Amino acid sequence: MTTQEDTTIYGTEDILRSLCNSVSKVLSVASQSQIHYSGMVQRITKTCLKPDIGCFVLFDGGFSGLVVINFSAQAAMELYESYMLSMGMAKEDLASSHTSDEVSNVMGELMNQIVGDFTGKVARELQTHITQNQPKMLALNKQVMLSVDTNMDKPESRRVTFFTGRNNIFYLEMAIDRTEFIKLNDFEHTEAPDPDELIAQANTIQSSVPKASSANDNDDLLASLGM
Repeated sequence: MTTQEDTTIYGTEDILRSLCNSVSKVLSVASQSQIHYSGMVQRITKTCLKPDIGCFVLFDGGFSGLVVINFSAQAAMELYESYMLSMGMAKEDLASSHTSDEVSNVMGELMNQIVGDFTGKVARELQTHITQNQPKMLALNKQVMLSVDTNMDKPESRRVTFFTGRNNIFYLEMAIDRTEFIKLNDFEHTEAPDPDELIAQANTIQSSVPKASSANDNDDLLASLGM
């Protein structure tokens, strides 16, 4: 008989920690620097896109949620430049502004890799499946509140502060349906893919890079979100 003492329960903070580890792992490999996050997490009541670059992705399936990452211009440019230089690009060939389409493309690609790593861990560690939409990356000059129609009955929202190798700051926000995963039986985790291999594969598939949204696309996207 299973007792309370030997029952393993995974809740919101455990899922958030897994997501934060995916962010740190993918961006550390991409930028060839140490990306880390605060040991403290904030409870928040709503999620929003903020200047200078905001990105969001919705996921559904075993549980529903919304993930937002808000980059300052400095943090976005540091990650973009480090990633592109590590791929062999010449510094003079890089975009000079965070509003460049190329910066949005690259940051969207990295977000896609983060979510892919996270969904893989959900399948291995929680034995369930979630799907996600294509990450949307927007250069913003004002705050935009997100009120997305998802299947969340009792959402819980959290914010975590991240630090780049040069101590530039960006923020991750997650809204997730209140849920708990209770371990019934022991199972073996399958081997996680190597992040260096994920980066290498992404570099060879240019078609996988999300295209920057045009002004009209951005207007349509925001309109669809009720903004």
